[in-house]
Amino acid sequence: MAFAVRNLSVLSYANGFTLWHYKAGKDALAVVSGDNYFADASDMLTAGDLLMLTAADGARIVAVALSDIQTVLTASLA
Repeated sequence: MAFAVRNLSVLSYANGFTLWHYKAGKDALAVVSGDNYFADASDMLTAGDLLMLTAADGARIVAVALSDIQTVLTASLA
């Protein structure tokens, strides 16, 4: 399954920061938290935003490390 914008939702927004939730369906955490999985949403995501990910094999919170034209890199909070 590829990224689906309909599964990305805003939970909270303030002062230029957004907390997101993404329901990944059958995709695994390793795939969803990988580089450029969210490339199609690069115009919506900003460096410093947090993504709560719910995937087939668990859940994780990641930070958006870089968001540029067609590029989104995430980083683990660990």
